[in-house]
Amino acid sequence: MISKITACLFLMILLTGLNPLQAKPKEDFYITDYGAVGNGKTDNAIAIQKAIDACSKSGGGKVIVPAGKVFMAGPFNLKSNIEFIVEVNATVIANPDEQVYRKSAFRENKGEGTIWIGGENLINVTICGAGTLDGNGVSFMGAELEDSFVLKPFNVIDPRPHLLTVVGGRNIRIRDLTIRNSAYWTVHLIGCNDVAIDNITLLNNLKVRNSDGIDLDHSKNVRISNCYIESGDDCICLKNRREYEEFGPCQNIVVSNCTMTSRSCAIKIGSENMDSISHVLINNCIIKKSNRGIGIQNRDEGTVSDVIFSNIIVDSHLFSDVWWGKAEPIYVTAYPRAKGNNKDAGWRFPKGETEGRVGAVTNIYFSNIRGVSENGVYVGGSTADKVSGIVFDQVDLTIDKTTGITGGSYDRRPSNVEGLLKGLTSAFYFDQANHITIRNSAVVWGNHRPDYFGHLVESHGVTDLKIVNLEGESAFPGKIEKIKKVN
Repeated sequence: MISKITACLFLMILLTGLNPLQAKPKEDFYITDYGAVGNGKTDNAIAIQKAIDACSKSGGGKVIVPAGKVFMAGPFNLKSNIEFIVEVNATVIANPDEQVYRKSAFRENKGEGTIWIGGENLINVTICGAGTLDGNGVSFMGAELEDSFVLKPFNVIDPRPHLLTVVGGRNIRIRDLTIRNSAYWTVHLIGCNDVAIDNITLLNNLKVRNSDGIDLDHSKNVRISNCYIESGDDCICLKNRREYEEFGPCQNIVVSNCTMTSRSCAIKIGSENMDSISHVLINNCIIKKSNRGIGIQNRDEGTVSDVIFSNIIVDSHLFSDVWWGKAEPIYVTAYPRAKGNNKDAGWRFPKGETEGRVGAVTNIYFSNIRGVSENGVYVGGSTADKVSGIVFDQVDLTIDKTTGITGGSYDRRPSNVEGLLKGLTSAFYFDQANHITIRNSAVVWGNHRPDYFGHLVESHGVTDLKIVNLEGESAFPGKIEKIKKVN
């Protein structure tokens, strides 16, 4: 006589087609089943690719990196309809051998890194798990300096791998992972539509140059939330690179509830922007121990418009000139790109041209920003019409000297004007702009005031500057005027 338990098991098999005694469901593709060895030494790129290919061929499912082991791998590619799961205490680490990285991250522009984990024209891809993706970044560096690493020379191809590069993705999800130690950009999403990045910890070595955290390139309808990011270069950056111009504008971006540290700019728009960047909301973020806090750095013919920054705490201070930025808590600029004879100069300007032009930055709103910094807010353009409609509402600044690095300048690199503009450190410094409003804001100068600390507001060539209910004085009342205007 068949027992009730046996009957239930038999019925389950009939209804689902699954054997309930199987340890691994049919739709799960463990990389170890395809030859992966978790000893941290064997290159598992072929095994991982086999698991991904088999999963894709079956119609999709889960590709699983099993818990508790370290799997070293060279480059491999994701495919559509896959959930790539790195289980708890599992690590996928990049092969440190530079020779295995041959595919350029920027197509025919081979001087700006290669691809480790890649994918093109992907649909319905999730990268998740409680494990780690490790770019093994320091392995690709030269000698360690006090505040950076020497970048190794190369011939044609810079072998430093970008950690994750997705080109032409739709319905992309990245969540619940630790991603760390990239040798170049970390998460680079190009021409992607409908993206959610949630609850990731992104930890790059703060001395590694070009180690951006998340770069949204020609991408649309993106949500980034609940992330903790430390990166030597920009933490979150929006841009439109010339190499991928067919994907169109970058727009409809929301960033919320993130904490960031950067040696360059924690939240940046630009500098590469040959199209348009618009309709961006950045809210409820904390920026700690960074160089520049919030930056719009337009250097190409593309435009930036309709951006709101709100409810943000900024803590910024000075670093060496290796890093762009001079501790500006907020920075809004539009200057044509500097002419160059560097490794990628041919890709910086429109095809056939040897110098560029800059598009306008308009309708930018800062609300409820609290900044502690060694420098003030900087807004400037090559001409006044290039920067307009900038509103500072409830922007409160404390400006104090906190490092041994000399200030007294604003960083306008890379541009065809003087890169490091010398002058007094004013709380708000405006140079060639239209329609700027400061309202319901306040400035406090700290106890450490070098002689280059200056005005509450300093403006040059600004049309329609409105100041309503701005509390504060100059750094040295009675010696330096509070508000300085030069037409």
